[in-house]
Amino acid sequence: MRCKTASGDQRLSMSILIVVEEPDAWPLEIPGVTIISARTYLTDPGFAINHGAGQTHHSLNRSARVFNLCKSYHYQGSGYYVSLLAEARGHKPLPKVGAIEDLQSQNLIRHLTEDLSALIQRLLAPLAMNDFELHIYFGRTTDSRYNRLSHQLFNLLQVPLLSARFERHRNQWSLRSIRAIDASDIPACHQELAVLAATEYFKVKSRRLWQKKHISRFDLAILHDPDNPEPPSNAKALQKFRDAAEELSMRVKFITRADIGRLPQFDALFIRDTTFVNHYTYYFSRLAFAERLVVIDDPESILKCNNKVYLAELLARHNIPTPKTLLAHRDNIARIIPELGLPCILKQPDSSFSRGVVKIETEAELLPRITELLAKSVLVIAQEWLPTAFDWRVGILDRKPLFVAKYYFPPGHWQVIKRDVQKRKMSEGSTQAIPLGETPPEVVGIALKSANLIGDGFYGVDIKQSGNRCYVIEVNDNPNVDAGNEDGVLKDVLYREVMGVFLKRIEARERDHKSASSET
Repeated sequence: MRCKTASGDQRLSMSILIVVEEPDAWPLEIPGVTIISARTYLTDPGFAINHGAGQTHHSLNRSARVFNLCKSYHYQGSGYYVSLLAEARGHKPLPKVGAIEDLQSQNLIRHLTEDLSALIQRLLAPLAMNDFELHIYFGRTTDSRYNRLSHQLFNLLQVPLLSARFERHRNQWSLRSIRAIDASDIPACHQELAVLAATEYFKVKSRRLWQKKHISRFDLAILHDPDNPEPPSNAKALQKFRDAAEELSMRVKFITRADIGRLPQFDALFIRDTTFVNHYTYYFSRLAFAERLVVIDDPESILKCNNKVYLAELLARHNIPTPKTLLAHRDNIARIIPELGLPCILKQPDSSFSRGVVKIETEAELLPRITELLAKSVLVIAQEWLPTAFDWRVGILDRKPLFVAKYYFPPGHWQVIKRDVQKRKMSEGSTQAIPLGETPPEVVGIALKSANLIGDGFYGVDIKQSGNRCYVIEVNDNPNVDAGNEDGVLKDVLYREVMGVFLKRIEARERDHKSASSET
């Protein structure tokens, strides 16, 4: 077995491995790390999951961290297989195969780094040259001015050693390419920093693992956007979620879109920013789901709830009462008024928070408004208008009713939220929390039936009641929970119920993992 340790001790704890093609040529001395060849990691039976009789057994921890610093990650090469087999063996590779695949698509990289555009412009604007290369070592670089950018690129891609090239065109800087580099590519004058960055990274990771083992049972990430003017939970509610989680021995970290690379260190993800499909929230959900985190909102719920066309078809197929609905397109516009009457409602398929929803009062309004919506989507939801004093909102969690509220409309308006685009103002109607026991059974029943068609996540079902009849308007993922509104009846119990579901699911996942491990 070809390997070496920075301390010179040949007794290997194997908790941190750096895998390279040639350990003898490795130029950096990093304390507490074992350097091993890719060939050894791939072929030595001691690193495989199943050990046959008579085979050498190295004391490799199943939770060992494998830092893959091979010269190449090309498909089915040794670098590729190091990360692939590390995942299969239950080790923790960096980079993961997904990150390796991401590096192959520079278009995808540019898409993922769009949110860094403003930071890139600000940092690189003073430069005289039109090309700039940044070497990144575990999130650090030699010039402290660029540490924030380096840290965010590393968090995004989770590749230990990177080279990012930027280009200025017409006074605008953009990321031209980003690639993994080998230790041999590190200039001699950078090696001291590279060792420091790696050492600090390993220390922080080890400290977090110790804290997780000795202080809290599980780690929960709450994704939010501090700049969102209409978040699904206000600041006080977020703090209540945190308090409830900590009562259950879960440590909470509030994260933002810049922290996507940190997801693997958590056990669960709770999304408390408004979700959309073509949006960073959906990418977070997908990545967390792929990493086997407990996720609310899960990717499937985001996909289903964010498309009103899908919901209309789903509810109709299961005979859930809804307002009269027509899937409108360019060839059936003439059917809308005869079938639905006036006024009627037009909805963009991915509308939310009263955006993308218009009320048609006259025949003259219909054509220009629906033409505008059809320019964005080939299908639009057209519905009859049901005038009511309020909408029922039923919160469903884990296939059970959690809370009920009445959402009233602002004076003189037909939606829960009234927007004045010119004045950039909005007003909301009041919210009244209602005890479950005082809610009409038909309201709770139809809400539960509708939400269960989507999944077992966290949903807000909007219902209109006309006489004794109930009509489902929509099923929302990512429902609002604001302190002082939806929690008016349950108070802190609401937050404990949500966190309790996270804990139950994390524990179930841990049991499944232990059961699977015992069978191998």
